[in-house]
Amino acid sequence: MPGQEVPLLRSRPPGPNSRTFLLRHAEVAAPMGPMPNPEHSPARAAAEAGTIVYARGEGVNVIDVDENRYVDLAGTFGGLLLGHRHPAVVRALTLQAERLFSALGDVHPSDAKIALTERLARLYPGGAAQVILAQSGSDAVSAALKTAVLATGRPGVLAFGGAYHGLGYGPLAACGLRASYREPFAAQLGGHVRFIDYPGDPVAEERALDAVRRELAQGTVGAVLVEPILGRGGVVVPPPGFLPELARATREAGALLVADEIWTGLGRAGALLRSASVLPDLVCLGKGLGGGLPVSAVLGKKDVMASWRRPAEVVHTSTFAGAPLADATALATLDVLSRERLPERAAVVGARFVERLERALAHHPSGTTVRGAGLMVGLDLGGKAGAGARLMRALLARGYITSTGGGRREVLVLTPPLVIAEELLDAFVGALVPALDEALS
Repeated sequence: MPGQEVPLLRSRPPGPNSRTFLLRHAEVAAPMGPMPNPEHSPARAAAEAGTIVYARGEGVNVIDVDENRYVDLAGTFGGLLLGHRHPAVVRALTLQAERLFSALGDVHPSDAKIALTERLARLYPGGAAQVILAQSGSDAVSAALKTAVLATGRPGVLAFGGAYHGLGYGPLAACGLRASYREPFAAQLGGHVRFIDYPGDPVAEERALDAVRRELAQGTVGAVLVEPILGRGGVVVPPPGFLPELARATREAGALLVADEIWTGLGRAGALLRSASVLPDLVCLGKGLGGGLPVSAVLGKKDVMASWRRPAEVVHTSTFAGAPLADATALATLDVLSRERLPERAAVVGARFVERLERALAHHPSGTTVRGAGLMVGLDLGGKAGAGARLMRALLARGYITSTGGGRREVLVLTPPLVIAEELLDAFVGALVPALDEALS
């Protein structure tokens, strides 16, 4: 089927055209990431980075500028729930583009913005809710943290080690993935965030909850910010009792529980909202919401959101927050997720995928473990620093696009579109072991 095809490589990635594009990019894009080896030429550095340049996408396939075809198991860091250029998303975008590109922010909203806000309010699991629309996951987390301090009067935030909530200044202060992301800007960040280790087992869970209770007892914490599954931190699934107990402790202390569902939400982890059962005070959505266009949201209880109504004007908005094009594609995405029952499909297909991965890796000497939920899967390569990045490059050479997680990039992360054919997942499992042997040799 178009958009559901196996890899087809015409040149070893990165091909000559990708290298040329990457050299052009290196000349004009600000250099970010670790310092390259000074002994390597720019061309060699581009090749060794294992980077390609996208040209087209359809379904779960990506075509690069060298006409290599890949299976996309990264999905824009989990953001393409329906894959590339889903027909319903393209149709909604085209129709909206014929009517209106932009409105006037929160002064004169578009009909599409109002429709999306109504639809999102109905997703909140606790009943009557209100919504803030934003432009990115980081923007949504910023809005949630602002809401928490308005509602509680407390500036303190509890966050978790390994968590990534975005790199805007509010979320950056709560970024536990890598200290190097925060440290250069520490003087400009508030000292209001305390970090707790994210638990991946019952022993760590009890330590984490004890630490949470101690911090909450000080009476300065207004928000507990948590991912239901630690995403970029390595797809760490907490014990089943962790979120309920965290919610109970948070509410007893008079703080707000903020669920960052930017990765896990909208079916990625096998449910529409992974945190629904604990009724968080605020839920952040993003990534896949717009079907490939940038839009995000905060969903929250009406009484909490009422804290924005103050004697002097206080707002969280931007010129393109809730822009009509993204609103239209978000509505189309939510329609497809519901109509095709993709969260339920992700739970079933993801469970079978994890089983196949576990069987394939059961006797592998690397000691790789598999974890995750739905179609959010992590392969922990025994805690070896950089092993996930090496495996990512080895898989790219076989036609599979993946990403990495963990503070030392020791985890391979798989977040394919929820529409992916199981035959393609089977083919990936067949390619995994030889790629792993190469990466760890």
